[in-house]
Amino acid sequence: MNLTGIIAISGKPGLFKVVAQGKNNIIVESLEEKKRFPAYSSDRISALDDISIYTYEDDKPLKEIYKTIFEKENGGAILSHKEDLSKLTGYLLEVLPNYDQERVYPSDIKKLFQWYNLLLKAGELKMEV
Repeated sequence: MNLTGIIAISGKPGLFKVVAQGKNNIIVESLEEKKRFPAYSSDRISALDDISIYTYEDDKPLKEIYKTIFEKENGGAILSHKEDLSKLTGYLLEVLPNYDQERVYPSDIKKLFQWYNLLLKAGELKMEV
């Protein structure tokens, strides 16, 4: 599972793929709309490769969680992020039973589900050989 080059930009919905780098910005493409635009250093950018979920032992990288979900669902979609929070947390407990329930907020759980389905729809979730 490779999430390199895929980012989230605070304040902008969806996920983006880095397509080029300028002098003081990067050019990104929306995974949903395929529109390109510049993202500047003043934007709060998070690379999906660097994101992890708190557990009671150590942090678990997002790509490992997505790999587990991908295998569990045989490459299919999961619950919508708009589902009831109790369903989402129940599913997350199945996939990652030791996640830190005090430090992982409901908004984080919703993003986890939303991003997974978005990446799957865009064809970005592939098993590495």
